[in-house]
Amino acid sequence: MSTLITQDGFNFTFDTTACNTCEGKCCTGESGNIFVSLSEIKAIVSLLDIDENSFREQHLVKKGYKYSLQEKIVGNSHDCIFYSRESNGCTIYQARPQQCQTFPFWDYFKNNIEELKEECPGISND
Repeated sequence: MSTLITQDGFNFTFDTTACNTCEGKCCTGESGNIFVSLSEIKAIVSLLDIDENSFREQHLVKKGYKYSLQEKIVGNSHDCIFYSRESNGCTIYQARPQQCQTFPFWDYFKNNIEELKEECPGISND
């Protein structure tokens, strides 16, 4: 089974095996937003088996009319609150937001491949 993923409209490939050694560069680094929909909130709450109001208070930040997952500061890095440096992975992987599921195939990266290559070692456009 190939570990290379392509997507129509994108002129690069993504090798999923790079995730094993990259130390979560897509989940750490500069501050950013991981927006979550109401259905994604419900899925995460169900996975974690916690009260939705508690989840909103402890894990979300309101950005305008949207909600984003909180970040935790680790050294100079802004890590997703659900990224585990110990296991090098997402602690809510089964219910991770669509934004996370579609990385690195974001429209922004169509014209910013070099920036994406700096962030993700699994990118190739050769």
